[in-house]
Amino acid sequence: MAQIKYIHSDELRQNWPNYSIAYQMGNIGSEVSRSLKWSQKGNRKRADVAIDRALELFDFTIEANVKNHARLTEILKAREEFCDYFFGGNSWHTDPTKMQRYYDGFTMMLQPK
Repeated sequence: MAQIKYIHSDELRQNWPNYSIAYQMGNIGSEVSRSLKWSQKGNRKRADVAIDRALELFDFTIEANVKNHARLTEILKAREEFCDYFFGGNSWHTDPTKMQRYYDGFTMMLQPK
């Protein structure tokens, strides 16, 4: 069986479960932001790289939160919306500004008070 080649470092992947959900979702949000930015600028190559990184972080986050049903449901919905926007023809009619605002909320939770 072929071994999975990760984009992010093994250290990050191994430590991911130790980070708060705000940290996890905030980092996903950074890649979502890059995905949206490059897609809107018409640079599909750079958008695809950011999309791949976002999906990998989603997968790490799903794995780290598999025992928390409510949290897992929210993460899976966010991943599904992201995938629908980029690969499903945006059948959910997701507004990219609202999608970004969702992730910005997690980033704001990380800011020192």
